[in-house]
Amino acid sequence: MQRENFLQQKAQSLTKDMQSYYVFVSSWMTKMESILSKEQRVDKFAEDLSNRCNVFIQGFLYAYSLSTIIKTTMNLYMSMQKPMTKTSVKALCRLVELLKAIEHMFYRRSMVVADSVTHIAQHLQYQALHSISVAKKRVISDKKYSEQRLDVLSALVLAENTLNGPSTRQRRLIVSLALSVGTQMKTFKDEELVPLQLVLKKLDLISELTERVRAQCDCCFLYWHRAVFPIYLDDVYENAVDSARLHYMFSALRDCVPAMMHARHLESYEVLLECYDKEIMEVLNEHLLDKLCKEIEKDLRLSVHTHLKLDDRNPFRVGMKDLAHFFFLNPIRFFNRFIDIKAYVTHYLDKTFYNLTTVALHDWATYSEMRNLATQRYGLCMTEAHLPSQTLEQGLDVLEIMRNIHVFVSRYLYNLNNQIFIERTSNNKHLNTINIRHIANSIRTHGTGIMNTTVNFTYQFLRKKFYIFSQFMYDEHIKSRLIKDIRFFREVKDQNDHKYPFERADKFNRGIRKLGITPDGQSYLDQFRQLISQIGNAMGYVRMIRSGGLHCCSSAIRFVPDLEDIVNFEELVKEEGLSEETQKAARQLDSVLSDLTRNFAEGTEYFKMLVDVFAPEFRSPKNMHLRNFYIIVPPLTLNFVEHSMSCKEKLNKKNKSGAAFTDDGFAMGVAYILKLLDQYQEFDSLHWFQSVREKYMKEIRAVAKQQNVQSTNQDEKLLQTMNLTHKRLEVCLQEFELLYFSLSSARIFFRADKTAAEENQEKKEKEEESAKASNGDLSNSTPADPVVK
Repeated sequence: MQRENFLQQKAQSLTKDMQSYYVFVSSWMTKMESILSKEQRVDKFAEDLSNRCNVFIQGFLYAYSLSTIIKTTMNLYMSMQKPMTKTSVKALCRLVELLKAIEHMFYRRSMVVADSVTHIAQHLQYQALHSISVAKKRVISDKKYSEQRLDVLSALVLAENTLNGPSTRQRRLIVSLALSVGTQMKTFKDEELVPLQLVLKKLDLISELTERVRAQCDCCFLYWHRAVFPIYLDDVYENAVDSARLHYMFSALRDCVPAMMHARHLESYEVLLECYDKEIMEVLNEHLLDKLCKEIEKDLRLSVHTHLKLDDRNPFRVGMKDLAHFFFLNPIRFFNRFIDIKAYVTHYLDKTFYNLTTVALHDWATYSEMRNLATQRYGLCMTEAHLPSQTLEQGLDVLEIMRNIHVFVSRYLYNLNNQIFIERTSNNKHLNTINIRHIANSIRTHGTGIMNTTVNFTYQFLRKKFYIFSQFMYDEHIKSRLIKDIRFFREVKDQNDHKYPFERADKFNRGIRKLGITPDGQSYLDQFRQLISQIGNAMGYVRMIRSGGLHCCSSAIRFVPDLEDIVNFEELVKEEGLSEETQKAARQLDSVLSDLTRNFAEGTEYFKMLVDVFAPEFRSPKNMHLRNFYIIVPPLTLNFVEHSMSCKEKLNKKNKSGAAFTDDGFAMGVAYILKLLDQYQEFDSLHWFQSVREKYMKEIRAVAKQQNVQSTNQDEKLLQTMNLTHKRLEVCLQEFELLYFSLSSARIFFRADKTAAEENQEKKEKEEESAKASNGDLSNSTPADPVVK
């Protein structure tokens, strides 16, 4: 009960104590600065030393009192498990700051203090010696001899001899012991003894001033009272004018570290230090730094958007905090880091403004204005974003497509002639398109290195797709059917003028539906066609990347007057004898120009690379089942034409789901796979498109003949049906013709005019020519030539 009453009284008087000590410590610090700054005069040296001694002792006594109040109050609250009020917490934190302020004062003037302490100790020793000598004379003047008097005299002599030397702890102890004997028998008068004891106390304190101040100002007890730190930070944030006191609190928190380094309950004390560091930094970020960042950002936004109708910002009505005080603080040292509040907020604003500008480039002016305002109002040195202020057109980025190429090839349709990709379906009222300009813009943004990365991603994608392709071709039903068709064609080709029968392909297309249909009504051949279209779309994308790269290079190099004759800037600069920096810049310019010229002149043959990397595997004996691919192309083309006509018809309907007017990815895919398998000749031997043309022309002529016959019979319904049939046949023939042209165009990309054997022969001839040329160079060299050696 007594403790509770004492605690209540302590809590009530805490704020008053804090205010009193705030005045005391402030005046003491002023006095300390004043005395230590004055030059010591020879005529007033003793007085000056006495003043300094009194100020030092006063500072220590304040530290002792503050330390006692803080420890007593905090430990009482903890032992009694009573919650502190916010007012008490703030008052205690203020007292902690005052305690560290005293320590910092001594530390800041440590050079002068150390110098003064020696002189003060000597002066106090002189005073003590003077008092002892007076007493000693009194003892000697008394002629009565006794052993007790002799002991007293010996004690006084010992004290004198001990005081004549450095003021170490052992000497002071001996003096104390000697005087406890020497003060007997009334050797000292009462008015002499009290000043002597006071002098010796002062000597004790002054001799150990640094250690005692450090011990009293040690705040390692705060480790057990860390709960007060968040409340303290909230108070600092609310009273920004006083923000400099953060240094004192972090100094107090650092005092916990030496004690933790003696921890034995963990394998390594570093774990404890790391946890403590992390905890303090998290609290600091949450209760001060992050709040500060948000408030500054909010203030900048509201200031820039004053033209909008915002909340009342009149400081006389809603109050105002001048947060700029935080940015004048020196960095705070804590563990192995410096906490720079100004740098932290600047980094946050830089990152936020940059990210938001990239999302909406048209807002660049607003964020630029906010940067300028941050510099003017808060002194923050912001970084310029260096982002383009606007873009001419928005499109999918190359990086985005590259990372999601499997999604891209399934959602977009390729147009071979215009070199564009069109979105298949969209939830919006418009479809996205991607053309060469979009790709060129992306390459200009990310650099030409992105092109090779894209081809690598495409290669990875094709590997997965070709695995599915191989599985389909290996299926027993498909493989047996294809082998039958090959055998059938070989048997009847002489009768059919070496043309693959249309009926056989149509039978395959319809018959495969018996093997099964997906829930959305697609056969296995439909899925296989989609797979080939996706492979073709990937190749179309690679083609567009190459075209975009050339477009980007041509835009960059258009300022070079003559590509055939580019001067060497480095040599010209050296001739003029310009500085090393200019030569370095000229060398860099030469490097950029040669790089652009080479890229523009050559252009990487990505198609050839993607053929060379897969062809050996496709043509190897272990993949014999793929050799049947050419015979499945006729039914595939039928399937594709049916699908294409269906998509184009949907364009005229109200519900345009599934509508499309182009899908040249299929032609690209077929041309690519035929090249990989070296089956252009086998496919050409089917004369498939001639067979289709003859079939449809024959049917068109038959219908035309029937139309002529029926026109005389005046049967309008039958005539109308025949007109529709005639039109449908013409549309089918037209679709096949378009497919044939697309396929022929796509074959040019893969050098379809040459077989694999012819390409190998050409390669061998080139190698032989280069070998001959190198041999010729060697034969022409002299015996002294380094190469021959």
